[in-house]
Amino acid sequence: MITLDCRGQRCPLPVIKLAKAIPQAAIGEVVRVLADDPAAANDIPAWCRMKGQEFVAGHGHTFDVRRTT
Repeated sequence: MITLDCRGQRCPLPVIKLAKAIPQAAIGEVVRVLADDPAAANDIPAWCRMKGQEFVAGHGHTFDVRRTT
């Protein structure tokens, strides 16, 4: 699992960091994003839908994304 600590960063930085990290993950691997910007709760799942990645779960300030392609 890759963990990105984006706490304290405003949108769109958490999504940009996620986009850069996904290619480094193996297919099926989860990338965990720690983000306390309220926009992340909407932006990360939306990014997953647009990019064909699986939004696994979001709990509080933790968002898990599984690389599918």
